[in-house]
Amino acid sequence: MNRSSHHDTTTDFPKGLDHGLWFVPLGGAGEIGMNLNLFACDGAWLMVDLGVTFGDETIPGLDVVMADPSFIVERREELKGLIVTHAHEDHVGAVAYLWPQLMCPVYTTPFCAAFLEYKLKEAGLDGQVPVIVVPLGGRADIGPFSVDFITLTHSIPEPNALAIRTRHGTIFHTGDWKFDPDPLVGEPTDFAALNAVGDAGVLALIGDSTNVFSEGEAGSERDVRDSLIELFGRYTGRIAVGCFASNVARLESICRAAAANGREVALVGQSLWRIAETARRTGYLAADLTFYKPEEAAFFPRDKVLYICTGSQGEGRAALMRIASGQHQDVTLEEGDVVVFSSRIIPGNEKAIAKVQNHLAKLGVEVVTTRDHFIHVSGHPAREELRRMYQMIRPSIAIPVHGEAMHMRAHAALAKECQVPHTVLVENGSAVKFEKGTAKVMGTVWSGRLAWEDGAVVPFASAMLRDRKRMFYEGAAVATVALDEDGELMGEPQVAVLGMADPLEGKERGWSFVLDTAVNRLPKKARRDDVVVEESVRSAIRKAFAPKRKPVVKVHIIRV
Repeated sequence: MNRSSHHDTTTDFPKGLDHGLWFVPLGGAGEIGMNLNLFACDGAWLMVDLGVTFGDETIPGLDVVMADPSFIVERREELKGLIVTHAHEDHVGAVAYLWPQLMCPVYTTPFCAAFLEYKLKEAGLDGQVPVIVVPLGGRADIGPFSVDFITLTHSIPEPNALAIRTRHGTIFHTGDWKFDPDPLVGEPTDFAALNAVGDAGVLALIGDSTNVFSEGEAGSERDVRDSLIELFGRYTGRIAVGCFASNVARLESICRAAAANGREVALVGQSLWRIAETARRTGYLAADLTFYKPEEAAFFPRDKVLYICTGSQGEGRAALMRIASGQHQDVTLEEGDVVVFSSRIIPGNEKAIAKVQNHLAKLGVEVVTTRDHFIHVSGHPAREELRRMYQMIRPSIAIPVHGEAMHMRAHAALAKECQVPHTVLVENGSAVKFEKGTAKVMGTVWSGRLAWEDGAVVPFASAMLRDRKRMFYEGAAVATVALDEDGELMGEPQVAVLGMADPLEGKERGWSFVLDTAVNRLPKKARRDDVVVEESVRSAIRKAFAPKRKPVVKVHIIRV
């Protein structure tokens, strides 16, 4: 199976992927989000999670970014299945975009299956993807892998750890988790199953590193609900709450706190309605809760309404940003109103969140965050919970994932404190082989990023995205040159400069002179060749901008 490909020239491709036990992360190692994990057993492959992350200012206009699955697409015949551990976008969000390249069965528990159904329908894949629903605490036999699903708690219903059993040993993949003593929605952690896995022997634990710098425990959703009830009672204006749409327990907590203070709840944002419907279908949202559309809630008295909004991470097109910038057609906030950010800041979103909060402050709206009041608990384990997990699972090897480099190094150090004999630090593309009770990075495979752009998957290395990034930082210039069939100029060449200052504006020798010179210095035969003329004009334009700018230059040659 050690095949060559157009990607392998950039990697130290490992030998022996067709035998033994391997772990290969393509996303989520060295970053938070975009999870894609691969396991190989004697040449058969299993994928765990296929998620997205969200675009940032480095390439404008990108909303969805995914790990590039090219490595496993080339081995699609040996890919036996995809397991989705839970329904968060960074674990399930890319399935609808990338499944047509994989064509494998998808295994997950009921809540995630119901959520995935919406996403597949939106992508035009309704009825095409074989989704096998595994009951909570169930088992799936997938090729040489026998996988036990173990119920944990998190900030969404049905988070699953996986005990991946092979003839070479058991790998325990934690997924996203914490130990919430009173999660309010969903089943509590199955400690009996965790202890049983540890007692049977575990070769390696591959685990969540997100909150490794936080001492103690993550905290309980029950305590947040009680705190929200007290907080909402302080206000007489409109209340808007930003939270993660997928946090069903928080959604219910906000509703109960609103009801305790005589307020009706409106959902603002399509993803909130989708999650609410999924939670109702799967029995995770109480039947007595009533949600209003924002246009209905606009007629409620200010002290009787509470809006739950998408956009707590500052997403430009989400509800909170549109409300803060005065662009939402149904929701208006003003002085005397309050917005409560009942969520954590995902690393990298600080600027976007601050932008929303500053817009709200300019409107005279009070902003309440976790700095001001107890309104959020994380869905990821703090250090004491990590220690407890290691005490139960007792692996021979710890491989931290789901964190940036600093998180994963700190997680590895904590695992050593917990008497784990071996730790391995990985990056996306690392190929880890398990052998004789230990593990080692034996090489690298291709890993990269893809974007979802106008209904298509686009590689980050594509000319389109490279040009967009260059235009963002360097601007662009578009030239039009008219020639007759013999290469003689017909009129003055035209240049439009976009997104930057024109270096020749106001100068005696302007663009007409520069381009006339570039064309006329070519031999007559060369002027009959559009490609040669285009390159000469492009070179002349770039020289005019050098050395300060390197814009994207497009040249149109017209033959008259």
